[in-house]
Amino acid sequence: MGYTLCVLGCGTMGIAVLSGVIESLEPTTIHGAKWESHTPGTLTPTGPPDASVPTRFVACVSREESATRLRTTFAALGPRGAAVDVHAAQNLAAVQTADVVLLCCKPQLAHTILSEPGLKGALGGKLLISILAGVTMAQLNAWVLPTTKVIRAMPNTPCKIREGMTVVSTLPVSPSADLDRAIILKIFSSIGRCRFLDEKHFDACTALSGSGPAFACIFLEAMADGGVMMGLPRAEALELASQTLQGTARMVLQGGAHPAQIKDAVTTPGGCTIAGLLAMEDGRVRSTIARAIQVATERASELGQPAKK
Repeated sequence: MGYTLCVLGCGTMGIAVLSGVIESLEPTTIHGAKWESHTPGTLTPTGPPDASVPTRFVACVSREESATRLRTTFAALGPRGAAVDVHAAQNLAAVQTADVVLLCCKPQLAHTILSEPGLKGALGGKLLISILAGVTMAQLNAWVLPTTKVIRAMPNTPCKIREGMTVVSTLPVSPSADLDRAIILKIFSSIGRCRFLDEKHFDACTALSGSGPAFACIFLEAMADGGVMMGLPRAEALELASQTLQGTARMVLQGGAHPAQIKDAVTTPGGCTIAGLLAMEDGRVRSTIARAIQVATERASELGQPAKK
């Protein structure tokens, strides 16, 4: 009959993930099963059940005013969104009813939340997925029971429009590993792409795909500024730059082309492209972007760690 998915600290990213999961259940027929919502927080299958698909949703926040805003946000999704059961300051009660828990709070609050009385026991035997930057598996495992199956995931901002990139840590060996993998893929594939990687790569992934949208927007904005400088209206310059970056990225992801191949195909001898590329090399654009990833990775490793005295 599916499972109960609980989001602790349901802020911007929690809303994006939960909304993506809910919207992915449309249309009403999923894997041959029809779904209906009869009670708040629950989706009831009227056909063959799928154990990797959630049938109940719980979202937790710290304040009642936040809970009110959250109910309005999910209600805007229609009947599916109304199926989210929103609670304020009731983490323990929510986790006790859940099968899978998504930890989405601020990194510095993780220990405080997981140390709430009774929460460690309530998480026993359950799948705990943390999306917190800088909070390691070792830290998380130290705050929960050995029977809790701890996973790290790193989604990025484009998951809001279901074009995200999520990196998930390698699954621990357990009898439920296959089902856990199916659950994780169902959750994060609903908001974009999902890839499993060893935890040692997570700080770099945080910098590349987590901070990456900000870096990409700097480049996008700069392209649009160049168009404006050469006489294009701002709106049109931004549209051209955005679609150009999107189309090029799809050529790499969907077409399998290497970026260098695309660059060389566009660059004709003595043309305008090579002139622009040399200007970029003069400005050390390539090394500056690479260094930005390096610095962001180093900073990511410090997040969620105790402050140095």
